[in-house]
Amino acid sequence: MPLVHILSGLLATVVLSTQLLADPPLSSGDRPLPMPSERVILVIEGNIRHTNLGDSAQFDALMLDALTTHTLATETSVTDGLNHFEGFLLRDLLEWVGADGEQVVATALNDYIVEIPLDDFYQYDVLVATHMDGEALTPRDKGPLWIIYPRSDHTELQDIRYDYRWVWQLNGLTVE
Repeated sequence: MPLVHILSGLLATVVLSTQLLADPPLSSGDRPLPMPSERVILVIEGNIRHTNLGDSAQFDALMLDALTTHTLATETSVTDGLNHFEGFLLRDLLEWVGADGEQVVATALNDYIVEIPLDDFYQYDVLVATHMDGEALTPRDKGPLWIIYPRSDHTELQDIRYDYRWVWQLNGLTVE
């Protein structure tokens, strides 16, 4: 084999390797954030790496629907009996925006504000519900987004301290 072909093959390998190191494959946390095409229902700010409008990550319902859907059957302190919720894991959303911090300040449409340790979302499968008992959540019934803890699966989550973290009508998260 001529030396020219060997050298050009080596050069191509070096160039490809350099490109792969410079541009690693995208992980789920590195997916680019599209711009919302509908009404924004959730804004994330603070210590995040991925934004789509200024220093914030803004989401409409279609964007949030792109996250993996999870279901959770649990009791709440504000409804009767066992409810069936559908939505996405809060940690999946935080990973998508590249959140880095110790806590999240969650805000609601009615200006309710609560600090939630970021560890909660990794210790438990905390859901942001979009549906309850098969029906889409609306602002009249705690929607369109409601933070739900797997209360029935973990007795420690039945403590009143966690009840304050069940933010309904969620519309903002600030990562600190």
